[in-house]
Amino acid sequence: MIDLTGQVAVVTGGSRGIGRAVVQRLATQGADVAFSFRGNTAAAEATAAAVQELGRRALAVQADVTQPDAAEALIKSTIETLGKVDILVNNAGITRDDLIMRMGIDAWREVLETNLFGAFYTLKAVTRPMLKARSGRIINITSVSGQAGQMGQANYSSAKAGLIGLTKAAARELASRGITVNAVAPGFVLTELTQDLPAELMEEITKRTPLGRFGTPEEIADAVAFLASKEAGYITGQVVAVDGGLVMM
Repeated sequence: MIDLTGQVAVVTGGSRGIGRAVVQRLATQGADVAFSFRGNTAAAEATAAAVQELGRRALAVQADVTQPDAAEALIKSTIETLGKVDILVNNAGITRDDLIMRMGIDAWREVLETNLFGAFYTLKAVTRPMLKARSGRIINITSVSGQAGQMGQANYSSAKAGLIGLTKAAARELASRGITVNAVAPGFVLTELTQDLPAELMEEITKRTPLGRFGTPEEIADAVAFLASKEAGYITGQVVAVDGGLVMM
């Protein structure tokens, strides 16, 4: 059984969807959890309450991780309130889908700044305390779109592919201090973002997925919890696909 008792985790974008499932799973396994959210205070309060109901400490921090100062403040607040950071999960992400010839520059920039730059800023902020502790687990949430590309998602696919490169580079840099860096690549997952997809598209996706269904946020959280555990201590620089077999590499 995965035991994270005594650990402190930070999850970016932790108030909804996959992020919320990760927060709750880490808390279920014994971790105290800080998480960032951008604007939905009600969702953040509900997530924090769910953590507290599990008997763990929760810290909700309103932060825009596209801003380096905000990423620094998130880590600093966590250390001041919860004492340390053992686990970082870079989950915050957005989509602004469009075909390349129609994609606005702002749509390109916003997705790169949130999904890739934001992960870098938070990873950078947590590096010093983890190096000092000579231990740590960093898990980046990438996507099958970053592995195989996706039509209409040049910005998102580029950001998520970049996140895979960041994962591998950071894993090499930090390994000598006992810090592991890995990524989880979800396939199509049932969240607020996907539940309103047209029925025809959902059927097509289901047919393309060997296991014949969408994933759940909880299944992504399961993989994150494993990579955060001592059982994954000899795994670093890897991309774990949780996609029902959609992308086989």
